[in-house]
Amino acid sequence: MFLLGCLQIQLGVICSVGIWILSAAKLQAAQAHQTWKSPLKLTEQVTTVNPELAEQYSKPLPYRLEPTPILLVAPENFNPDLRLPPSLPEPPQQNSSPPSLPEPPQQNPSPPTTSTKPKTPDAVLESIDTDYHYETDNFGQTNFFLEPTVQFRLRNGNKVFFKTGFNLFEQRGVESVTNFPLQVGWQGKIGQVTLQTAAGVDVFNRLPTAINLNAKVEAPISPPRVSSSGRLLSVVVLSGNLEQGPYKSNARTLNNQITAWRFGPDLYWQIDRDTSLFSSLRLGSYNDGNSDVQSFSRLERKFGQFSLAANLFTWSYDRDLERTSGYFSPPDFLVYNGEVAWEGDITNFLRCRLAANLGRQRLKGEFDNANTYQTRCTVKLSPSIEADLGYSFSNVRNQETGGSTYGGNSFTGQLRVKF
Repeated sequence: MFLLGCLQIQLGVICSVGIWILSAAKLQAAQAHQTWKSPLKLTEQVTTVNPELAEQYSKPLPYRLEPTPILLVAPENFNPDLRLPPSLPEPPQQNSSPPSLPEPPQQNPSPPTTSTKPKTPDAVLESIDTDYHYETDNFGQTNFFLEPTVQFRLRNGNKVFFKTGFNLFEQRGVESVTNFPLQVGWQGKIGQVTLQTAAGVDVFNRLPTAINLNAKVEAPISPPRVSSSGRLLSVVVLSGNLEQGPYKSNARTLNNQITAWRFGPDLYWQIDRDTSLFSSLRLGSYNDGNSDVQSFSRLERKFGQFSLAANLFTWSYDRDLERTSGYFSPPDFLVYNGEVAWEGDITNFLRCRLAANLGRQRLKGEFDNANTYQTRCTVKLSPSIEADLGYSFSNVRNQETGGSTYGGNSFTGQLRVKF
């Protein structure tokens, strides 16, 4: 009955926002000569309400390969901006030059010469991406992630990547835990289907080594429609995801050696050039006997540099084991909010995004405000080097705090070097 109620709420919110967005689209079409201005400049990321995983397909933003999805299940980790867009066909190019005429035969043709072109290498270094993540809250919990990924492109077009890093988890009353992840992955295509797999180990300073793995299958279920300029007009993409590994929620969870299997589908629907829907479902099974169901949906509409979105997140566990196992395991958790965001170029080398989410959260039948404020800037240091730096503040809970107010800060970044 709980899941049915969540689904009814989820469908109701999405349908209501969908009717509003389509009405706004008709009004915009009727007044195409006018410039729409938002009375508020609020928020992006569903850092409050987003299961980890579609920004605008039409702009060359710095998407990463996503070799290792963070296993930590929490609203702030479900972010559609981290999804890779599907490969799109290049727009047709018009050839303005006249066709070349065949050359007349030579009287004394020279003997064929041996080609001196260098042989194509089996693997070419394509990029090095270094991810940075530092999060703290007002209850003494600190998680730090620094993870570089080296990616190679093979001769047949497939990709392989190697990931390592240094992670630190600190928490009041618990000895800190240091983690060194090691992982090898592969990505390739079979027709229109994209396959991605990765496996490795997590080495800890004072805990046993643990295995991690993940797999993803992604395929368009409707042919993409692309404008002559290369702008994506519509597409529907369905993917299946499987993850297993240590539950990197905090030091207590790692100290209790909690691991989890998580699997489920994602759906991305580009309704038109400015409207998109993303929906995700995850089922989890933990080695302490617990299980959970998590869902996230996001409906977004863009108005030039501004965007409006509605987000809905539900989460339910079979048992509440936070006191014993150490991780947030609510039997009934609901978050919904509205988002307003602006994104644009400050200079020719600096692009920024400002966003705010305003909504409500329900935990154990009690409602509270659920707000997030986020900013992110991308600096283009050179044609082959880019860097991201972001900050967000959220009061969406990821632990049981009783009557106390929760507040979490997060600093994120990524350095991308292309070869």
